[in-house]
Amino acid sequence: MKCTTGRGAVLAVAMAVALTGTASCTSSESSEPSGKPTGARKTASAHLPALRSAERATERAASARVRSTTVMGTQLSIRAEGVLGWGEHLTGTATITYTGGTTAETMRDLGVTSMRARYLSDAYYAHLGDAFARKTGGKHWLKYAYKDLEALDGGGVGFADQMRNTTPDESVKLLMDSGDIREVGEETVDGQRTTHYSGTVRVEDVTDTRLKTQLQQAGVTSQTVDIWVDDRNLLVKKVEQGRMATGRLTQTAHYSDYGVKVSVDRPPAADTQDFRDLLSKENGAASNS
Repeated sequence: MKCTTGRGAVLAVAMAVALTGTASCTSSESSEPSGKPTGARKTASAHLPALRSAERATERAASARVRSTTVMGTQLSIRAEGVLGWGEHLTGTATITYTGGTTAETMRDLGVTSMRARYLSDAYYAHLGDAFARKTGGKHWLKYAYKDLEALDGGGVGFADQMRNTTPDESVKLLMDSGDIREVGEETVDGQRTTHYSGTVRVEDVTDTRLKTQLQQAGVTSQTVDIWVDDRNLLVKKVEQGRMATGRLTQTAHYSDYGVKVSVDRPPAADTQDFRDLLSKENGAASNS
């Protein structure tokens, strides 16, 4: 594979950072939830009060520690761990490790196997290490302004919306739009007693207009959502699954330490390069070759 620091690598970084804590599918197929419903089968609406309590409690908590794994067919697999805050804006930090897929191979060719990400209200930043910096003028941080990502064609479309949908309460909201919510039963997750809920969400039933538009543009028809809620009505775990052209997409996220302090500093300007500048340099070099 030819090593490049151009559009493919820049968007590979953007994809990995945007997928930390969120899952977005390009098409899907229904699948049965793990486990079997216990007790009498309830209608979907019977579970809405419990889910609304989980939505409110999780939203009020405003921050948590997050660890997640994401597999996008043969394209990308990542592991992430960090803290996220979801007050007026999404903020947080994460360490993201490439674990497989063609995108990971591209990044390994550039000397990158993991990166550190910082999320601020207007942009996120990715620290890619010394090997990448040597190939890109010596600067370690890449800046991705959300407005600039939205302006990109192809892979950049919807990145800002994906970032806005990374908080755990969004998974609860998505499940509430399912017409077949099931209470699977009580399960122990990460040492905590939880109640497991599951459902399949059809995009046509999604009530959040922004999210519905994002999923429709991506070609999603439905996806399965499983959540585990503790006795404080806080989300402990979520699994979202769908189907892509490159294979199945699955994301699993675990949440803990709700209310943790989230402190994020903007990286030094002298050590930061805007991703648009990197693309411009690459395009200029290509046109002159």
